[in-house]
Amino acid sequence: MDSRRRSDASTPVETDSPASVDTPATESSVLFDNLDELLQRLPSENQHILVTGGLGFIGSHTTLELLKANYNVIVIDNLSNAFKVVFDRISELAQKFHSENGTKMPSLRLHQHDYRDTASLRPLLEEYQLPSRWGTPKSKIAGVIHFAAYKAVEESIRHPLKYYANNVGGLIDFATTLGDFGIKTFIFSSSATVYGTLATSGLPLKEELCVHKPEEYTDDAGVVQTAQPGSTGITNPYGRTKWICESILADLAESDPEWTIVALRYFNPVGCDSSGVLGEDPRQAPTNLLPVVTKVMTGEYTQLQMFGSDWDTVDGTAVRDFIHVTDLARGHIAALSTANEGRLIENFRTFNLGTGCGNSVLDVVTTMEAVSSKPIARKEADRRPGDVGYCVAVADRSREELKWKTEKSLKNACEDICNFLHVSGLTPQQSS
Repeated sequence: MDSRRRSDASTPVETDSPASVDTPATESSVLFDNLDELLQRLPSENQHILVTGGLGFIGSHTTLELLKANYNVIVIDNLSNAFKVVFDRISELAQKFHSENGTKMPSLRLHQHDYRDTASLRPLLEEYQLPSRWGTPKSKIAGVIHFAAYKAVEESIRHPLKYYANNVGGLIDFATTLGDFGIKTFIFSSSATVYGTLATSGLPLKEELCVHKPEEYTDDAGVVQTAQPGSTGITNPYGRTKWICESILADLAESDPEWTIVALRYFNPVGCDSSGVLGEDPRQAPTNLLPVVTKVMTGEYTQLQMFGSDWDTVDGTAVRDFIHVTDLARGHIAALSTANEGRLIENFRTFNLGTGCGNSVLDVVTTMEAVSSKPIARKEADRRPGDVGYCVAVADRSREELKWKTEKSLKNACEDICNFLHVSGLTPQQSS
């Protein structure tokens, strides 16, 4: 167990980083006709980004990358699947980064409550309101990145109403409240599960395979096609919540052109920050592959179960597009910049965030064995409900429109995880 976890706080907190304070509101200038134009010209250090679920695995790494990019960050997290110490680690790493670069540490605040708690959310948003010349709500919060969703496929099958209530019902209330305060730049954490069984159809997983209004595109043969809205073969309630949320957000953007919404379809995030200080450390039992591998390496689990050895893949194990979490986090920065700079093709746009290359479960296990120099005990197990055998991104749209691409490899991810175990005092040991 990580000894640093003992400093975990159990009471609600609202904390400012000691190295910084909130940037005061900038006064309107007579050179601008309206406040919208003024806000668009503010540098990132004068902008605040609200991150829900900002202490979770992907959320914490994105919060760190936002701070490195000079954004002030407001984190909302109820700590249902994260520890308060993660906030301290983010602050430590960000302050070190800015100290080494001779730059000022942006503001970092934590509000420990559920994102669905509107009674707590509204006073927070009121703090960042700006005067508006025409009475239209304006805010110093330049965008929201929304991670606060339940995400375990198997659990969603057992408890679908829990997932629909939090992921869908919560989003509706949250977006309504944001709109009341004029906060209408929204980055949504979506998933490759929206592609359903298309993942195993042999078709490249392009964004046009899952759309929310008729969309023209050119296929691989150079023929112009029209994609129709809908979904195909989504295999679990978790995936359906993501597709429904995308649909809701697409309808919202269609109804109100002031909204700018990006849905980022993740493939399989792995790894951790290269410092070894920040990693994947959930409160709940992990369901993703590498966190389970890690628990086998540390002796907490006796062996890894490989779910399905008879998939139609090279070695029979499932193939996924494993993307380093730091690359994924930086994809959010690219999406936020593209949205705020008005460079999106339309005001609702979906993007795959993946490497475009697949690795099997066995590939991951053998890579970790090579990096750690430790054997990983494993056994074959039956397929899990809701799983698919192959799921790999086509990431062309992200490269072309967001100017983003991955830089780190599966080996890098395994090396960073081993570093995290070392820094945490969790020395890998051979499993029996």
